[in-house]
Amino acid sequence: MARNELHVLNALDLAKTQWYHFTAIIIAGMGFFTDAYDLFCISLVTKLLGRIYYYVPESRNPGTLPPNIAAAVNGVAFCGTLSGQLFFGWLGDKMGRKKVYGMTLMLMVICSIASGLSFGHTPNGVIATLCFFRFWLGFGIGGDYPLSATIMSEYANKKTRGAFIAAVFAMQGFGILAGGMVAIIIAVAFKSKFDAPPYDVDRAMSTVPQADYVWRIILMFGAMPAAMTYYWRMKMPETARYTALVAKNAKQAAADMSRVLQVEIEEEQSKVEEITNNGANNFGLFSREFFRLHGLHLLGTTSCWFLLDIAFYSQNLFQKDIFSAINWIPKANTMSALDELYKIARAQTLIALCGTVPGYWFTVALIDVVGRFWIQLVGFIMMTAFMLGLAIPYHHWTTKGNHIGFIVMYAFTFFFANFGPNSTTFIVPAEIFPARLRSTCHGISAAAGKAGAIIGSFGFLYAAQNQDKSKADYGYPAGIGVRNSLFVLAACNLLGVFFTLLVPESKGKSLEEMSGEHEDESETSNRTVPV
Repeated sequence: MARNELHVLNALDLAKTQWYHFTAIIIAGMGFFTDAYDLFCISLVTKLLGRIYYYVPESRNPGTLPPNIAAAVNGVAFCGTLSGQLFFGWLGDKMGRKKVYGMTLMLMVICSIASGLSFGHTPNGVIATLCFFRFWLGFGIGGDYPLSATIMSEYANKKTRGAFIAAVFAMQGFGILAGGMVAIIIAVAFKSKFDAPPYDVDRAMSTVPQADYVWRIILMFGAMPAAMTYYWRMKMPETARYTALVAKNAKQAAADMSRVLQVEIEEEQSKVEEITNNGANNFGLFSREFFRLHGLHLLGTTSCWFLLDIAFYSQNLFQKDIFSAINWIPKANTMSALDELYKIARAQTLIALCGTVPGYWFTVALIDVVGRFWIQLVGFIMMTAFMLGLAIPYHHWTTKGNHIGFIVMYAFTFFFANFGPNSTTFIVPAEIFPARLRSTCHGISAAAGKAGAIIGSFGFLYAAQNQDKSKADYGYPAGIGVRNSLFVLAACNLLGVFFTLLVPESKGKSLEEMSGEHEDESETSNRTVPV
């Protein structure tokens, strides 16, 4: 044990994997299950919303959301998420992780239900209230990012910490998968009861009135898993690192962790005061000392997450458009509203099952073996390669008989995103910053990612449109096309390779070793920045 290291923190670092680790993974992970479900289920129902609320009887094609409405519906939750990451990340360092954790969950439950109960039957009324509640839903989801990552990192032992944080994040894959499966089940149930002809056979009857219930049920279902874990979140004790290093209460930290680890832990109030009063552990976020020790680290975590999310979220939110472009989903006017929902959900579920979910669990299995740095670096390189593999021979992939190959290549980009930077950008910011700034810095890194997601989700709406305006979706200007959009996303991934070089490796090291909190002032002043 290092000279200045607290017994309670050393006990956590060296603890064998126990039941409380798995309890923490499930409690934090169900929040991420809900986060992913709520953020991605909207992409399943946007086509349905267009058919219901923007139906034009004389049009040969079903109704679609106007460009500004589609951008708002798809992107407003990300705006809320970005705000929530910054606010709750900061609040988690000020009030404590546990106190803030319950607030975010209740906000998610309430706003998930309220999103499905969006008022009225007119387009303006429904869309306005839907966007309002999805903003606040995103605000709650945003808080879950820094808090879940920080809580798990501070509970875990140093040997398997990466796997535990990755397992929490991996629940996102099951959330995406659940979104597709819920949509499939509801679409099939309503189709069996309220069958409808394709749009080109009967325009008015292709969207049955009961379809208005379908999208509402899908959105509201996201409240269930979050509500089920609220009680257990409130039962979790505050993390020992916050209690000891930020709240400066050695007695409470020792008592809480004695109960969790079921061992006797020595109370060390004098050592807590020595560590927390050390000038090396008192610098703030905007100080010169923080910039010297952690400035490049924060640049690395924010830049990598920003670049990754431009590619990741634009693919996830608009994969239905890519599937349509390669004819994997039939033309909209040959399907009824519920048929279209079913086929979009089926495609998303297949991608999640084959590419998204396995990638997360490969990270869980290998991150404490291979390390964060190499998984992120190779992930960015492989994402670049596969996106170029999709973009360069794009005409080949869109010709009849080659669609399955496109899906396989597309699934591999998701696999290496999740067995790569999508997981590591979440894990590393929870490990390399001081306890008093850990949640804040994770929130800043995550918010940079959501800024990338906003660019990806808003920009891709327009960028992916056909270069021939007559072939673009109704109401949209000509874009650069799917092929050129894939080139842009490949360039973002390539930039991610270079910014990864700024991120230090934290495999097998304690949180205090990474942040320098166990060092005294003279050691900190001589310390070089680890990269």
